[in-house]
Amino acid sequence: MPNWLRKSFVVMVTILTFGLVTPSHAIFYDNSSTDKNPKRDIVEPTNEESSSVNALSSSSEEIGHINKEEFIRKMIHEAENQSYAKFGPKIKPVIANEFSEMVLPNIEKAIQNVAEQYPEEELINLAVTERPGGGQSEKIFHIKNEATNEDIIRFHVRRDQPPQQGYWFNFHYHTYHDQFQTHHELGTIYWDKNTPPKWMS
Repeated sequence: MPNWLRKSFVVMVTILTFGLVTPSHAIFYDNSSTDKNPKRDIVEPTNEESSSVNALSSSSEEIGHINKEEFIRKMIHEAENQSYAKFGPKIKPVIANEFSEMVLPNIEKAIQNVAEQYPEEELINLAVTERPGGGQSEKIFHIKNEATNEDIIRFHVRRDQPPQQGYWFNFHYHTYHDQFQTHHELGTIYWDKNTPPKWMS
């Protein structure tokens, strides 16, 4: 089924049901694309973190699926790693505590929402595939469905400067349900009146 037709179908069902019903994700699978194995660019965790994630990943792959709790735990672990890599050594020490307390729990809720939309046997196809964007880029990480090679959810952070209020980091996400148009708020963290350093610097 062509991508435009799939997306049109999702939008149509969402509009007709006022967003209360989400179409089954089985329609998005294209058997010919299951052979594709796109490169996964993720920030390398420390040795201890790496061994725990690898153990989880290998045990899940052996049985061919991952349960929702394992999926959420793995995604939160990667979300935290990607976020801290994006902040870099200049921004991370200043906002890490607020991020852990205010923003990370909301990222977890968004990931739980994604997990609820998929049967457990399909969760194995979802993976963090993007490195954080440096410089002025908003991208923290995306979760992609490797079976369809399409993004499911994109987590971003934007630098805002309201008049005479200094700089704020606005954390938000977008989903494929509306072609990534709507900003779903995750939280804001105040930086300073001075311009923040570039991401990953």
